[in-house]
Amino acid sequence: MNPAYLLVETRRLFRSPRFLVLVVAFPAVMFLLQATVFTDPSASDHVAVAAVLMVNMMTFGAFAAATTNGARLAIERAGGWQRQLRLTPLSGMGYLGGKTLSGMLAGLPALILVAAIAALSQGVHLDPADWLRVFLGIFLGTVPLVLLGLLLGQFGTPESMQPISMIVTLGMGFLGGLWIPLEGMPSWMHDVAQIMPTYWVLGLVRPAVTDHLLVSLPAAIGVLGAWTLILGIVVVRRYRKDSARV
Repeated sequence: MNPAYLLVETRRLFRSPRFLVLVVAFPAVMFLLQATVFTDPSASDHVAVAAVLMVNMMTFGAFAAATTNGARLAIERAGGWQRQLRLTPLSGMGYLGGKTLSGMLAGLPALILVAAIAALSQGVHLDPADWLRVFLGIFLGTVPLVLLGLLLGQFGTPESMQPISMIVTLGMGFLGGLWIPLEGMPSWMHDVAQIMPTYWVLGLVRPAVTDHLLVSLPAAIGVLGAWTLILGIVVVRRYRKDSARV
């Protein structure tokens, strides 16, 4: 891992207005809408509901950061930046590793902002251990989502990545329980949700905020680990295939 390259990648993301709006502001706005407009603030279980919505939108923000990171990879491929990097001492694994870690770090602002809004405006208060589980679970659990974004970037073009990213992010978020509460899903839709990695990211952190529809920690880690392994292999193979063309 090259720290200088990682710093450059992270700075480039945070300087993008599209990134700041879509990845940072949008999850926070959607959380406020769901917590104040679409739920009853006077209900006795409002804080519990707000906590569930909080982890949903935190996960969505991390997912959006992952696909935005993949979109930048598509731009770099089209502009010849990858070919230029191959002439430097930076290795292919260093390049992909830097992209992966920068995609994970890019989700942190949304995690912090949504959590702060939930605590200050909706009264969501968790024990330190539960906050740690929420932040660490989402941060590490989105590794396969970051790899998915990189895979999309390796196949997409700068023109096609925006609609592709929106379809994948909203589609997997919808089917994976980020937009529709898992408790309100019909049985067939809940079965479909379990195919999505977003469902298992929620499975890592939901025990910190609710006792409904929980999955075992080993199961969540195992499924996300399998997603990470498979997507990681495909991403590396695709990168090597692109490199062989130069």
